[in-house]
Amino acid sequence: MSLVRILNVNILQPKAPFLAPYKFEITFECISPLNDDLEFKLVYVGSSKTKALDQVLDSLLVGPVPVGINKFVFEADAPVASKIPKEDLVGLTIILLTCLYKGRMFERIGYYVDNAYTDEETQNNPPEVPVLEKVDRSILATKPRVTQFPIAWGDEPTEPLQQEGANAT
Repeated sequence: MSLVRILNVNILQPKAPFLAPYKFEITFECISPLNDDLEFKLVYVGSSKTKALDQVLDSLLVGPVPVGINKFVFEADAPVASKIPKEDLVGLTIILLTCLYKGRMFERIGYYVDNAYTDEETQNNPPEVPVLEKVDRSILATKPRVTQFPIAWGDEPTEPLQQEGANAT
């Protein structure tokens, strides 16, 4: 049984310029005292071809965690565009919000992100080198992919569970 459950993820700016920071309001429940902090990470998938281009946008330790319902805002910078292949800067990608305890992931919430030009002229005639000031991102907040991984909070063995759209908005 998980000692921590993510109850809700509210994306504070689902539509924003590409270069704007990401902001999430995360609500979770802790049902038993924890000896260590929780770690939350936001990962931007830079290319579907290789994990080597994934960027950890930020990592945050939360603790000590009191028993009960807890809430905080997690803010992360936009990805470093120079680390993303130019053919992958505009179009669909994924961001992953991961939750860890003692280095073990117990929940991962994935969102599709559509990076698109804001004006019709640039959409119809995209420049060879993307102009990020004209790109907006839209996070599909209503259809997250939630995967729970039972972990050994103490010493018990575990197996992963998967849920689509479970309480993350």
